[in-house]
Amino acid sequence: MSSRTLRRRLYHGDVDGKRQEHLETSGLDSLSEPLLADDDYIENKKICTLEDLWDDEKKKAQFHWTFIFSNLIVQWAQWLANLVLGSGSILGRLLSFPSAALNMQNNRMFPPSLSPLQEERLRNLRQRLEVPFDGSKAEHQDALKQLWKLAYPDRELPSLKSDLWKEMGWQGSDPSTDFRGGGFISLENLIFFAMKYPDSFQRLLHKQDGTRAEWEYPFAVAGINISFMLAQMLDLQAGLPSSLSGIRFLKLLEEDEMAFDILFCVAFQMMDAQWLAKRASYMEFNDVLRSTRTQLERELGLEDIFSVKDLPAYNMLR
Repeated sequence: MSSRTLRRRLYHGDVDGKRQEHLETSGLDSLSEPLLADDDYIENKKICTLEDLWDDEKKKAQFHWTFIFSNLIVQWAQWLANLVLGSGSILGRLLSFPSAALNMQNNRMFPPSLSPLQEERLRNLRQRLEVPFDGSKAEHQDALKQLWKLAYPDRELPSLKSDLWKEMGWQGSDPSTDFRGGGFISLENLIFFAMKYPDSFQRLLHKQDGTRAEWEYPFAVAGINISFMLAQMLDLQAGLPSSLSGIRFLKLLEEDEMAFDILFCVAFQMMDAQWLAKRASYMEFNDVLRSTRTQLERELGLEDIFSVKDLPAYNMLR
């Protein structure tokens, strides 16, 4: 069984943040040929005296146990080889971050040296994070209008201050008052979600999955909170990420410049699944967000994660 298949199966029992691991293992292949006894012993084997018979029986027993232990050693060697070469779990830990040393007291790591591509993409992402939403800027106003058109393509665009914005999950008639620490990147994340995964975006926007609560989380404001949570979880405000999730994210960012935006979509879909599994209501949103972060950190820590699309939760996106 490949490590990626095992990772997919672990995920399905973990949607509510609890570890319900259902491991499915198969027996290792047996030896193709049995171990044979010594040739001299076979050729000279004869019945002489009672003492000779007793010696022969002892030798048979020794050969029997030698066969059993040899078989076990070979099977353990095969298992270890599959573990090292198949999942890379041992080699990966030795080679993935050769310069990272874990501090067990605060679960932080020394940040690795970055490639030029990682440095460039991390710098660009930080620049995006530093841009606050400004309702007076035409670019930001246009972005809000674009989000409305993506969310409701068949409806008329309202003014920038209208109670209709509440239908999307803004808390008031003026969406610009809801951004706060989320910044302009959270609006970019929502637009990316609507353009890249429109089916998932629409299902979450209209709460089409599962049995919903009477008092649901507001969609747009939830998105802003998810953007903020990701920036904190990935240590993007630090000089260099030093958390395990942050360091693993640097690898994903090197693979795909839009890794943060894709991870936002995964986190939003994951949060909604947690919401349904917990049968949560509005006042429990922060608890659900914390559970989402825990599950996302766990998935980022899995082996064989080379891009955001390798995360088990990515499979929920449509």
